[in-house]
Amino acid sequence: MIYQQKITQIGSFHINHSEDYVISTEIGKSRLLIAAMDGCTMGDESYFASALCGRLLRKISKSEFYREYVHGIQVPIDVQFKRVLSVLFDELISVKNILQLERNELLTTLLIGIIDVEALQGQVICLGDGVVCIDGQLTEFDQGNQPDYLAYHLTENFETWYATVNQKITFQGFRDISLCTDGILSFVDAETNQQNEVVTEHLIHYLLVDQAEISNENGLVKKLHRIKTKWNMINTDDLGIIRITLGK
Repeated sequence: MIYQQKITQIGSFHINHSEDYVISTEIGKSRLLIAAMDGCTMGDESYFASALCGRLLRKISKSEFYREYVHGIQVPIDVQFKRVLSVLFDELISVKNILQLERNELLTTLLIGIIDVEALQGQVICLGDGVVCIDGQLTEFDQGNQPDYLAYHLTENFETWYATVNQKITFQGFRDISLCTDGILSFVDAETNQQNEVVTEHLIHYLLVDQAEISNENGLVKKLHRIKTKWNMINTDDLGIIRITLGK
């Protein structure tokens, strides 16, 4: 049994749109592509960049699924990952040219994972910043509020750029994985507007590790409601979470 939960929620410091976007889509018979994107607040209409990358990844995943179906071959995850990012790279260049977009209109972080739910293995790559939780182990990618956006590199050679990507996690034997934008680190007390590290730690555990509501696809919605009404905590930055849990 595969349980999937996802949510995006606008931060209290934002007004019009949540600039985060999350997806989960099949990329092979036993594989899922999951991703969380966070548009740059200083960019131009960055919710568009996040949604655009999400839609392109969904399109690419469909092509990968059909490729595996037609050829009957499942390539290693790292090979598939590089192919996905290569196609995304080219697609973004194409869209940028067709729509005559400026670089600031394409600024979004990309936290992407490909997981095999049968082989229980996967890989995550973070382009920018974000938070990954695998079976309770938290990894924060922090670039000091200066994310190295993919859009910065679209004029470069893909192979050269890809060789420099080092924010990667490869894992085996997983049962529970979450990808989150850095909004999960932005919770404050609704009255004092102050952060509490201990409360934040418990909050993250509640959202990404705790098994309550795990079979409810709206479980994260209910948990965030409780965090606001019972804990009196709110996220100041936009929040995006995609969580995949494998039942026994």
